[in-house]
Amino acid sequence: MRIGIIGAGNIGGNLARRFTALGHRVAVANSRGPHTLTALAEETGALPVTVSEAARGAQVVVVAVPVKAVAELPAGLLDGAAPGVVVIDTGNYYPRERDGRIAAIEDGLPESRWTEQCLGHPVVKAFNGTYAQDLLDRGLPRGTPGRQALPVAGDDEAAKRTVRDLIDQLGFDTVDAGTLDDSWRQQPGTPSYGLRADAPALADSLSAASITRR
Repeated sequence: MRIGIIGAGNIGGNLARRFTALGHRVAVANSRGPHTLTALAEETGALPVTVSEAARGAQVVVVAVPVKAVAELPAGLLDGAAPGVVVIDTGNYYPRERDGRIAAIEDGLPESRWTEQCLGHPVVKAFNGTYAQDLLDRGLPRGTPGRQALPVAGDDEAAKRTVRDLIDQLGFDTVDAGTLDDSWRQQPGTPSYGLRADAPALADSLSAASITRR
């Protein structure tokens, strides 16, 4: 599968490591340019590209940039992607620490719904509450008792299935966390955020989230 990753920080970089190891063809970009990704490219075999080129031909695009940077991504970013491209949003809104106040999110719009609006394309929310190192260290074969699970939220069932299949390849179970409007249940400050637990426990934590978080 062709996968484009925008953002080469902790999550983006480790997803590049894992996806290339699984045999996927990965292009990776960051805000500083391909010349700064030489080491990651040599380590993984991923192709370093500009942000504008990251989605070219991609069947899956991972957006792993700070929330405040989403609005600054190039217009038409997904125009060259494969038909039916699945876009994964890994972002978290940190108004005090990093992003500043974004009025729509402050008024209750789920973070990933805001990202979707900025991109002009549906997104699936995943990996946002996952410790980056866990992507390298905690994956287990399917069926292993206690296998860690990750939540996946989105409106398109086929797109969610694609993401859940990729997560399974990485060595994790998944829990369907509902539509994108339900994705607030996995945002920072909720019981599931950063949770290392199996699928039943994760499902319970998603159910326990308080709507006041929004």
